[in-house]
Amino acid sequence: MSTAVSADGTAGGARPARPSPSIGDVARLAGVSAQTVSRVSTGADNVRPATRDRVLAAMDELGYSPNHAARALRSGSFGTIGMIAHRLARTGESRTVEAVVEAARAEGYTVSLVDVQSPSSDEVTEAAARLSHQSIDGLVIIRAETATPTNLVLPPRVPVVVSDSRFAGHHPAVGADQVTGTHLAVQHLLDLGHHTVHHLAGPASSAPAEIRVETWRAHLIGAGRPVPEPLRGDWSARSGYQHGQRIAEAVRRDAITAVFAANDEMAAGLIRALSEAGLRVPRDVSVVGFDDIPLAEFLWPPLTTVQQDFHLIGRQLMDLLLRQIRDREVVADQRIIVPTRLVQRASTAPPRSGTPA
Repeated sequence: MSTAVSADGTAGGARPARPSPSIGDVARLAGVSAQTVSRVSTGADNVRPATRDRVLAAMDELGYSPNHAARALRSGSFGTIGMIAHRLARTGESRTVEAVVEAARAEGYTVSLVDVQSPSSDEVTEAAARLSHQSIDGLVIIRAETATPTNLVLPPRVPVVVSDSRFAGHHPAVGADQVTGTHLAVQHLLDLGHHTVHHLAGPASSAPAEIRVETWRAHLIGAGRPVPEPLRGDWSARSGYQHGQRIAEAVRRDAITAVFAANDEMAAGLIRALSEAGLRVPRDVSVVGFDDIPLAEFLWPPLTTVQQDFHLIGRQLMDLLLRQIRDREVVADQRIIVPTRLVQRASTAPPRSGTPA
């Protein structure tokens, strides 16, 4: 059987295939050089934000993918995961990032990380767009914080997972059980005989900090106990130390006998301030932290704290991402809550005789 060929060389009179857009096409549409397009496509930082936006918009309009996509066509995978994080100095963020990198490495993937300056929806959206134009198979967002499911715009067709339970139902999400962990910490101190529990909270801009504040308050109300005004730190040991200097005066008046700190670093700073004030933990005041960082068991006294399983969080994030990448599963409604548990050490005890119980 012969096949008819048209004058332009196409079979059966079919229209010639439209060539894929080139880097030059993107450059002309965006009004920049091809070198600038190349820098944007590789995620280089030396491009003005307005210029990067024009280039990304041109890429989207033309349906352009950088030439290094050829490797994915041959292998079916770039072998790279994109990740967006904020404030890597924070324990939760840094340990979650470490856990994801470890889980990705075990699956044969490398990680391309963008650390945004603020967790606003605009910055996270821009970071996601930048990563989507690089060689990534999927995207992990570590706590978008102020971004919400309604104002965060993510690239279509890029598999996404979020380490933030607020995105459940919009994107597959994995998070630690903040609520149960907080209930365990507060109830432990009440069970020891403390009349109420003061709270050294994280910043109001942090979603996990707000969950812990709301749960702590609800637990005390449910138990019929007074609810003191929470003290606000910034997750750092220094902020715990500074608040600790003021807390020490209240401890001397027996106005405070138990403190639940929203993370272990602030608890460490608090314990130092109390010690310098001549007070002893837990004889004068009991302290509970959150996270169970490796240093917690080596503080003096060893810190009672709520343990988050960051390694399991990382593995679950990668599992949800790989189900989308390798198995083409639709998992947008998946929400995985990783259990937390109370680790009891020597920083908590019943209130000393004579204090309110």
